[in-house]
Amino acid sequence: MSTGIPLTPAPAPPAPDAYRRRLASLEPETVARARAAFAALLTRDHAVHLDACVHCGLCTTSCHYALVDEDPRNSPAYKVHLVAEAFRQESSAWARMFPGWTGARPVDAELIGEWVDVLFGRCSMCGRCTANCVVGIDVPALVRAARGALAAAGLVPPELQSTVDAAVNTGNNMSITHDDWIGTIEWLEDELRAEVGDDTARLPLDECDADFLYVLNPREPKFYPLSIVAAGAIFHRAGVRWTLARDYFDVTNYGLFSGSPEAAATIARRLVDTTRRLRAKQLVLGECGHGFAANRWLAPEWLGEEPGFEVRSVVDVVADLIRDGRIELDPSRIPNLVTLHDPCNLVRNGGVIAPQREILARAVTQWVEMAPHGYQNYCCGGGGGQLSMTRFARRRLEAGRIKADQIRATGARIVAAPCHNCVDQLSEIGKEYALGIEVKTMCELVADALVRRP
Repeated sequence: MSTGIPLTPAPAPPAPDAYRRRLASLEPETVARARAAFAALLTRDHAVHLDACVHCGLCTTSCHYALVDEDPRNSPAYKVHLVAEAFRQESSAWARMFPGWTGARPVDAELIGEWVDVLFGRCSMCGRCTANCVVGIDVPALVRAARGALAAAGLVPPELQSTVDAAVNTGNNMSITHDDWIGTIEWLEDELRAEVGDDTARLPLDECDADFLYVLNPREPKFYPLSIVAAGAIFHRAGVRWTLARDYFDVTNYGLFSGSPEAAATIARRLVDTTRRLRAKQLVLGECGHGFAANRWLAPEWLGEEPGFEVRSVVDVVADLIRDGRIELDPSRIPNLVTLHDPCNLVRNGGVIAPQREILARAVTQWVEMAPHGYQNYCCGGGGGQLSMTRFARRRLEAGRIKADQIRATGARIVAAPCHNCVDQLSEIGKEYALGIEVKTMCELVADALVRRP
C-alpha cells in the first residue's frame, strides 16, 4: 500500500569547508539569482519597515545576542541596516548613482557573505526586538526576506538546508522511513498500555473522522519516544477520538528558517491535505514553537487559502481537557520546583500564553515564573534554525547565557518547555552552565501527574 512518503534519501550536506570556499568565490550567476530573488521577495510592508528605523537602540537592549556580545553586528538595527542597504540599491536609481549619500549597497559577494554571518549566524528570529521597537519594525520578516534571497541562490548554510531537504524529500526532517515510523508506533502502543494499565489504549493511525489529527516533532520518535506515550496517555484518559497519520506526521517546517516560501509551502501543504484526507475536525500541533507559527499563522499566506479546519496547539487542547475535568491530576507527584520557558514562536509570535500556566497550576506542587516572562521572555537561542547550523553552535551557546541566568535565578530544578527545539537548547545550556536542571514538555509533566487508576 502506498504510504504517501517519498523514499528518496535526503542528500548529504556539503562539507563546511566547501561552503566557505563557495562563499569566498561566488559565481556571477549565483549573485544574480540572489539579487533577483531579493527584489522579488520585497513587499510594500518590507519597504515601510526598512525606512522606519529611528536608531533609538531599544532593539539592541532586547536581543540576547547583543546582550552577551557587544559586537555591533549582533544588534537587530544592524541587521535591518544590512537589508536596507540592498533595498535602497534595488529601489532607487538615485541611490544607485550616489550610494555614499543614500546608504545603498549592491547585492554582491561581499554583502552575501555578511548576510550569511549576520542574518543566519547572529539571529534566532525570536521577535523580541520587534516587541520592543518604538515603531514596530518586523525584524524577523526582514531577515527572512534576505534569507529567502540566499535560499533562491542555493546559499543557505548546508546543515540547515539539509534539514529542509530531508523534510521535502522524505516527508519529515529526520528522514524517518515509513517502516520505522509504523514500527515505532506499534512498539510505543505496548508501552502506552503498560503505562496506563489498560490493554485497550491505542496510538491510532490514519483513522478518519477523528476529533483531531495530532502531528509531532520527528525528534520524538527518533530520540524522545516517551513524549509520544505521554500524549497518548493524556488523550486515552480524556477519552478523545484522535489519530496520527501514517504518512505526514511532522509538525516542523524549516522552510520558515531557510527563508524559502516554496519549501515552506510544500511542507505546510502536506499537513493540510492529510487533515482533509482523514476528515479530522482539527489539526493539533505538537509542542513545537516554530511549527505552531508556521502551520497556524503562516501556512495560509504560503498556500493562498485558509485550511477550512481549526489549527490548535496541543498545549491549548490539554488545558481544555484539564479545565473540563476530563483528566484528573495529582500535583504531589511532581514535588520539585518548576519554572516555565516561553517559546518565542508559541508565545510572543503565537499568542499562546495562558494555557501552559493553567496546566502548571494544576499539574505541579510549586512553580515560579522567570523574570521577564510571557511576551517579554528571552529566547533560549534554539530558534531560527540555530540548532541545525552547527557552524554557529558556539555563538548559540554563548547567547544562551541570558536564558541560563534566568533559570538559575528561579532556583527551579525542572524547566517546562512546550517546544522540542527549546528542550534541546535548554538541555544543552543546562550542561554548558551547570544548571542541574531537568527539561520536560508540558505533555510529559501532565502525564507524570495523571492520577493512577486501579
